[in-house]
Amino acid sequence: MSQADTPEMPTSMQAAIMRDQKIVVDDMAVPTPGPGQVLVKTLACGICGSDLHMLRHGPRLSKTAAPGDRIMQGMDFAHDIVMGHEFCAEVLEFGPDCEPPSNKVNVKAGQMVCALPAVFGPGWRRTVGYSNDYSGGYGEYMVLQAALMLPVPDNLTPEMAALTEPMAVGLHAVEMARLERGAVPLVIGCGPVGLAVIAALKGKGVGPIVAADYSQGRRALAVAMGADVVIDPGEQSPYDSWRLSAVLPDAVANDISPPPPPLGPIPERLKPGVIFECVGVPGVIEQVMAGAPTQARIVVVGVCMEADTFQPYQGIIKELNLQFVLGYTPDEFAASLAMIDSGRIDLSPLITGRVGLGGVAQAFNDLADPDQHCKIMVQPALV
Repeated sequence: MSQADTPEMPTSMQAAIMRDQKIVVDDMAVPTPGPGQVLVKTLACGICGSDLHMLRHGPRLSKTAAPGDRIMQGMDFAHDIVMGHEFCAEVLEFGPDCEPPSNKVNVKAGQMVCALPAVFGPGWRRTVGYSNDYSGGYGEYMVLQAALMLPVPDNLTPEMAALTEPMAVGLHAVEMARLERGAVPLVIGCGPVGLAVIAALKGKGVGPIVAADYSQGRRALAVAMGADVVIDPGEQSPYDSWRLSAVLPDAVANDISPPPPPLGPIPERLKPGVIFECVGVPGVIEQVMAGAPTQARIVVVGVCMEADTFQPYQGIIKELNLQFVLGYTPDEFAASLAMIDSGRIDLSPLITGRVGLGGVAQAFNDLADPDQHCKIMVQPALV
């Protein structure tokens, strides 16, 4: 689109801003796209549990951020931050040297896109929604990196496309688990992260999938996403239930079981175990290690932003493998969009609410009730 054809853009916009550990709606300048960047209009943006944690714990964590923590290093909590990294948007304007086809993606003005929430340049990178300089989807407009955008298929609604990012988190966790043949997964916690893991496992044909959550509503969503066995931890042990699903027939167990080693753990007569910790609160990792079978792989997907402890001896005597994961790759992001487009799994039950910018603060409070909400979509156009 040439400059002459570009509609005149407003100079200010509204956004739900993180300010002094509160969410307030205020005006701010519309961002200007730089080289390799695109100005977009936010159509839908999911509220992530990480945003809830960032509002509460971000200022404290920023003071102790590790040298390699690019997310926290891009955030100064003394100044405004507009969060929101699970989005679908409409392309408006291209920055310098960025118009099609030079942007290397088949995207035109007026088209719906989703994108990896990052912008970068020589020697630097910022996370969209976790940066003072690059506002996220809780505002009317954003700047995105052209090379990281994907066109949204015409049959998808903006809110379905906005689920690409959280679904990619689940897919990445499953890929990082390096599942062995015949492995039986156990998902601890069926919030949005756990549900994304279940959907990814189901999409790969892995099963039976065992899932556990205290919330009746989340257990119902786990079934909808493809879990085969769903447990209320208040009534029975998820680990005992997992063992019932993972037990090997005697003939198979006798064939593959080696003699007990003189030192080290005695192998259990079970299929390979992989446990996805999707809660992200202190104490859960230790609980998982205590309940895990011998030589299990524990994949930590839940983002805990508080100090935590566990007993290494628990892992040593069982030879447990502890894997932490973060984010996703561009290929996994694209695969998640393709999965949503395929319709193989109906993700619509995940969206339990919609708010405009004025409703974001209350939505943060409402998401504390797992039986009331799973994923609330922010739609800036809603009044």
